[in-house]
This record gives sequence, C-alpha cells and structure tokens, in this order.
Amino acid sequence: MSKEQPISREDFFVKSDPGVQIFVREVRTSAAQERLKGPLLLLHGARVPGIASFDLDVPNGSLATDLASAGYCVYIMDARGYGRSSRPLAMEQPATENPPLVRSSEVVRDVAAVVERIRQRQNVERVALLGWATGGHWYGYYTALYSERVSHLILYNSLYGGTPDHPTLGHGSDSEDPEHPGRFNIAAYGAYRFNTAASLLPSWDRSIPLEEKTQWRDPAVAQAYLAAALASDPTSETRTPPSFRAPCGAMEDSFYLATGRQLWDASLIRVPTLILRSERDFWSRPQDIELLAERLVHAPRVRTLTLPQATHYVHLDQPERGRRSFIEAVLSFLSE
Repeated sequence: MSKEQPISREDFFVKSDPGVQIFVREVRTSAAQERLKGPLLLLHGARVPGIASFDLDVPNGSLATDLASAGYCVYIMDARGYGRSSRPLAMEQPATENPPLVRSSEVVRDVAAVVERIRQRQNVERVALLGWATGGHWYGYYTALYSERVSHLILYNSLYGGTPDHPTLGHGSDSEDPEHPGRFNIAAYGAYRFNTAASLLPSWDRSIPLEEKTQWRDPAVAQAYLAAALASDPTSETRTPPSFRAPCGAMEDSFYLATGRQLWDASLIRVPTLILRSERDFWSRPQDIELLAERLVHAPRVRTLTLPQATHYVHLDQPERGRRSFIEAVLSFLSE
C-alpha cells in the first residue's frame, strides 16, 4: 500500500470503569475497509501519553502513520490518568495526599474496554497489541488474561521481572524507600508527578552514543515530542515552568518488576509474541527478554530481537539509527 495515500484520523472515547472515559485515536488510510489489514492498538509507557509517543506531526515522528501506510488500521489509547483520558479525582489534590495512582490492574481494565470497542468497530475477533516500556508490561498482563482477544503481542523495551537487579529502577535507586528496603519510595513519588519539558530529554540524551545528539535524533521530532507531552495536560500552562501530570502507579509497579517480582505469568499467553529490545535501553534488561522467551511456553510463536545500538526511543530516532529496522521488524512479525 503506497505511503502517499492520505491518512485519516478520528478521535473518540470508550467507557471503562464507571466514570472513566478512555481516549482513543484511529489512524488509517482512506482505502476501503475491506482492504485494510487487522487492527493494531498502541499503548504508551509510564510518563508520556499516546499522541506524543506515537503520532507526532513531523517526518519520522508518527509510528502510527507508518503502520497505517502499510495497511493497518492503527489505534492509540491513553490509559486513565494520562493525556485526554479521565484523570482520578486524586490528581486534583496535592500529590502527597494519596498513594501512587493507576496501578496495572486498572490499566488492564482500560485496555479491555478499548479492545472490545475495536473488536466491535472492526467486526474482528482479535486485535494486535504493541506496547512500549510499561505499555508492554500492561499488555502482557492483559494478554495473560484474554489471549483469545489478541492476534499478535509485541512487547517493546518492557520489564518482565524475575531478576532482582536493575541499575536505575531497583534496589538502591531513588525508587526504593530508604526506611523500608524492598518497598517503593511512596514519599518521594506520591500519587502523581509533574514533568517539565526539560525532564524528558536527559535519559534519551544519555543513551545516544554521540556528543552531537542531532546526528541521531531529529531536532524537529524532539521538539514535537516535548510540545505534545506538555499539551497532553490542560493544566500544564498553569505552572512555571509548564509541566504535565503522570500517575505514579506505573513507577511503583516497575520498581517491583525491577526487584524480582512478577505481576503476570507469561505461561498464560497463547498468542504469537515478539519481544523487541534496544541494545542501549535503560528500562528493560537482557534478562527480561531471556526470561520472557523461556516462559512463553504456550505461545505458538516467540521471536526475540535486540536492535543494535538502538535507544529506548528508537521509534522516534532517525531511520538509520534503528527506526527503520524497528518498523521492519514489527511489520514482518504482523504479516506472518
């Protein structure tokens, strides 16, 4: 399918739990519905919501556009507490007054609601899932419960758990309560956190093995990413500097995954699964890939791929820095 075909977008909301509305964007070509390939749902990670992660209006900034141009009907969702989806009332209160918000079990209910709407909308039994970082963890959790609704599972730079050591998220990190080793540092994080534009690039910069970052990452993509992240929260401009809110439940879950716990069991997954990891990723570990592949005992097909020298943000890097290889791997897997 030609990449020159016009891309259309439609935004809508799906009801999850009572009072919870989940934002969804559909991205597709204008081709007749019967010519499209199966639906594919993208899910963001612990901090930046869906549109900023997957649908930036700059060249090489929209994974959704690339996948839609290949013939897929692509959907992007925001979990509750993120972007345009409903935010818990506790996010209107000081962050110190409540425990970390939006744990995995809640996001799984949001995913279930969105998948059900897509199944009805497309008149299909199964939906392909691609989750980035914590999004992959959430999708693994969901698929362990509802494999019959999933056609393909793609976990991209995601934690799985089972090993106790993580250099930046686990024991001895800022995520651990210094008064109670082994517990998440609730006092340091609170219910949610504020994220400025300046806080988004350092982890990306550190993983790029060049002094001049523009040789690896298009400045236009970086600026669009920052702008879309800030625009995802209608209150961002009320603070100086502007900042968007992100729930901290994902960080608590990630801490426990990084210290050896598992929140779902891969042996329950019964769908073809692709595990992608960037070689220079700071979130997932090689052990996550190895353990996942070992425990996906009922998946009819398991493929693992490490992208050489790629960063955690490879789908937003320049094509020759891993983005092209990432997209080719995803499309190859989906076509099988």
